[in-house]
Amino acid sequence: MLRKLRDTRLAQGKTQTYMAKQLGYRYASGYANIEMGRTKPSLEKAQQISELLDGDVNELFFDEKLHEKSKTTA
Repeated sequence: MLRKLRDTRLAQGKTQTYMAKQLGYRYASGYANIEMGRTKPSLEKAQQISELLDGDVNELFFDEKLHEKSKTTA
């Protein structure tokens, strides 16, 4: 689950239905599947979600630990 994505959305009082409609999904499940980690969004969708939530795409979709780990192995 993309907890940061869910927490950010809830903190702003936005519903999954609202997000789905803004992103052009026919049903709320289109967005819910992204939030639950069942579906990976395209870069374009990830950017749209970040804009709707006034957040940074890296902070919302990527685990900080992953970046720290890759820096130490590089």
